Amino acid sequence: MIPGGGQPNMQQLLQQAQKMQQDLAQAQEELAATEVDGQAGGGLVKATVNGSGELRSLVIDPKAVDPEDTETLADLVVAAVQAANENAQQLQQEKLGPLAQGLGGGGGLPGLPF
Repeated sequence: MIPGGGQPNMQQLLQQAQKMQQDLAQAQEELAATEVDGQAGGGLVKATVNGSGELRSLVIDPKAVDPEDTETLADLVVAAVQAANENAQQLQQEKLGPLAQGLGGGGGLPGLPF
């Protein structure tokens, strides 16, 4: 029940929306600052992305470098970057998921990407 004859308190709704927006911005900043790793080939290739999925570093063990077989190295690089991005997406769900639910999740508010 909403006190006051069924009319929502617009000031309170605006304050809640502003807090959610601030929480979302803070979570996005934390994601951008957090680094997540992924690897392939038993650790021969390691990729590091930030929580937003931006590639930050790539480390290739010299044992993975065979001038006669650059295709395998390319596959290892792709696999390591994909693994790091999957870990970043999982981190995004952990950080942003609760905020999306707070906004009604899955179409609660038109125009929002969750």
